Order: sequence, then C-alpha cells, then structure tokens
Amino acid sequence: MTAETPPFTITTLVTGARLDSWLAVGLLVAAALYLYGTHRLRVRGDRWPVGRTIAFLGPGLGTLALVTVSGVGGYDTTLVSVHMIQHMALSMVAPIFLALGAPVTLALRTLPARPRRTLLAVLHSRVAAVLAFPLTAFAVFIANPFALYFTSLYEQTLRHEWLHEVMHAHFILTGCLFFWPLLGRDPLPGRWPYPARALLMVLSVPFHTVLGLTIMQSKTLLGGDWYPSLGLSWVDPWDDQVTAGGVLWAGGEIVSVTMLAILVAQWIRQSRQEAARIDRQLDREDAARAAAEATAVQVTDDGAPHDHKITAPLRMSA
Repeated sequence: MTAETPPFTITTLVTGARLDSWLAVGLLVAAALYLYGTHRLRVRGDRWPVGRTIAFLGPGLGTLALVTVSGVGGYDTTLVSVHMIQHMALSMVAPIFLALGAPVTLALRTLPARPRRTLLAVLHSRVAAVLAFPLTAFAVFIANPFALYFTSLYEQTLRHEWLHEVMHAHFILTGCLFFWPLLGRDPLPGRWPYPARALLMVLSVPFHTVLGLTIMQSKTLLGGDWYPSLGLSWVDPWDDQVTAGGVLWAGGEIVSVTMLAILVAQWIRQSRQEAARIDRQLDREDAARAAAEATAVQVTDDGAPHDHKITAPLRMSA
C-alpha cells in the first residue's frame, strides 16, 4: 500500500477481492465437500436439516470469504480497524455458524467405514479431549489477542505475508475450539451441561471489553511504525486505532449476546425434547402396567373356582 491507495469504501470492498489465496481455495473445497455429503444423504434417502446447511455455507463459510478474499482482506494490513473487523469475524462470528452446521456429524454419516473409524478414533483421543475441554479452549481464546497485540508478534504478521496467513488460520482454529464445545452439534468428548456453558460465555465478555478499551487508550501504536510508514493521507493511524478498539469492544458485546441467545435457544429445545422423551417413557410404562393388570384380571376370571349354589331336588307330593 502507498499514499496513492484509495480509501476503504464499498467500491474497494468489491474491486479489492483476491481469489488466488489459499483461503479462497480452502473455502471452495470445504463448501464442495459439505454439499457432496448432503447429496449422498439425499441419494440414500436420509434427511439432513436445511438449517445446518444454510448456517455452514452462509454465515459460516460466507463470513470467512467476506473478510479474507474480498476488499476487507486487501486492507487488513492497511487499516488496523479493518483488521479488527476481520479478527472478530474469523475468531467469533464464522466459528459459531460452522459449529451449528455440524460438519463432523455429516462426515460420520457419509464417510466409508475405515475413514469413519479413523475420525472416531481422533474424536475420542486424549488430544481431542484436552483441546475440546472448555477451560482449555477458553484460556487460549482469551490469551490469544493479548499475546498478539501487546508484543512484537503483530508487527511481524504485517511484515511477513506467510505469518499473516498463519495468523488467519490461527484465529479460525481458536474460535472453533472455543465455540464447538459450547454451541456445536457434533459429538465431542466431555461436553459440559448448558448452565456451565452459559457461565463460560458470560465470563468471556469482560476480556473483550478490557482489550478494546486498552487498545483505545494505548499510547503506543499497534504494529510499531508500520501504519505511519504507509503514508496514507486519508487516515490518521491514531484515530484508526481508537476505531479499532471500539470495534473490538462493541463487536465483542454483540457477539456475546448472540452466543447466549443461541445457547439459550438450544437449552430450551433440549429441555422440551427431554420432557417429551420422559412423557413418552411414562406413557409406555402406564400402558405396560395397564396391560399387566388386564392380563391378571383375565387369568383370575378363567382359572379361579366358581361358587355354585346347590339346591335340593323338588319332591312331588302324593
């Protein structure tokens, strides 16, 4: 980027698109594999919820594409505010909907026997148990941005494109590790009950608020002298950093409320399903008890001796 770089607008959002990145290829492959899995289920006569497909392809993969291969990705090393939008989308927005799409469940239902056994072995491994443990994912999710923005690591991601791409992948991975055990529908080891999940989500809110406010009030520019060295006449790096902190602060609040709403909806749905299951079980037990009582009455009527009254024969008088 140079001083002649145009300001970030809706037009540059489209014209700055890059379709030659590894993320673009990865997104296309992921969408194709998911659609192929749903197609195999339909051919087999099985049903796959449409809502899961929409969640995975639309706000899931679609959000990843919007902030990486569009003009957002083209300006993520030019404006720290754009980078923060990208950060929020990669680590907090897209992973929620990827988890709701249940791609692991889809894979387990469509893969051949040997790959399915391999996937199940991975899911039940100790490594998966540690990574999927909510407190582990919570610690990584919270510590990540502090370690990135308040060390020299962030400046290095701006100066080295390969490290910048690794950072994108890391955002996606840590977001999935955090949200999959809390909101996902896939089978994972050691999944917590809903009250504990809700508590963990609530605890994550203050950290984003603190991070956003710290960035807004910081007397040091993120990325060192990278942004001033671009010489962009249409933006002040200090003002842009304040905007970036506000994006992180407000975005964290919005996403947290969205997470809690989805979690509460899942909680209510599970409670209703559990209540319906208990009702069906009680109905079956009542029916079995009634059938047993009817059988007992029938046996009594057929096998017990009857009490007949014996009368003397009538005598004819002479």
